[in-house]
Amino acid sequence: MSFIQSVLLGVLQGIAEFLPVSSSGHLVLARAFMGLEEIPVLFDVILHLATLVVVIWVFRARIGAILAALGRLVVRRNTPDDRDHLILALQLVAASAATAVIGVGISMLDIRDDPVLVSALLIATALVLVSTILARGVRPLEQTGWRSALIMGIAQGFGVFPGISRSGITIASGLLSGLDRRAAGEFSFLLSIPAIFGAFLFSLKDAGDLASSVPPLSLLGGFLAAMIAGYASLRLLLRLVAGGRLWIFAIYLVPVGVWSLVHFVS
Repeated sequence: MSFIQSVLLGVLQGIAEFLPVSSSGHLVLARAFMGLEEIPVLFDVILHLATLVVVIWVFRARIGAILAALGRLVVRRNTPDDRDHLILALQLVAASAATAVIGVGISMLDIRDDPVLVSALLIATALVLVSTILARGVRPLEQTGWRSALIMGIAQGFGVFPGISRSGITIASGLLSGLDRRAAGEFSFLLSIPAIFGAFLFSLKDAGDLASSVPPLSLLGGFLAAMIAGYASLRLLLRLVAGGRLWIFAIYLVPVGVWSLVHFVS
């Protein structure tokens, strides 16, 4: 993989990770068009780690509050204000467990490099996004509830399919389960932290293959490109979610999915 190819894939990852268009699906299609057939899973996950840095930075205040509440719990000095953050932490753990069960099962199917399936699932993602037009959620993050948390965790598990947008399906499921727009977006990205980190640990077995197929400079270029593009796209998505315009990405996904489907089937 050349430096330019790595940077292009990094930019694509940074944009598609947060915008609900499926970063993994776009990476599969991009590699297929570039003729890159033997890139290890760990390369994808390292690009995801770059976007994880962005999530932690953007939501640092909420993450800091959760960690502070957990720290005070350990030393038994909790305050009444810590209750909401401790419940949120438990909900994120429960949702992450649901994600892990479904995600590991799907990952065993070994379908990540099938561009035909990716194309079809991009269209499916578009339909999920359009469904958010019907959402009328009003509950804030502090009232997420166990039902919404588990629904979003399960939805995130299906985001393992390349072509299904992780951010799109989790935000949509949050909105449709009654959360308000800000809460659905924030819970979705907080939930991505353990998922991305867990995927990184799971794929460390490919570290040797990564070193032999992607030069260190190319890897660094892809990482930085994903981080910079990711910050810009996350800020954009949060504004669009707040404005109730998540569905707008279906306008892009449907023609891309149909065109790619025709291209790879014919």
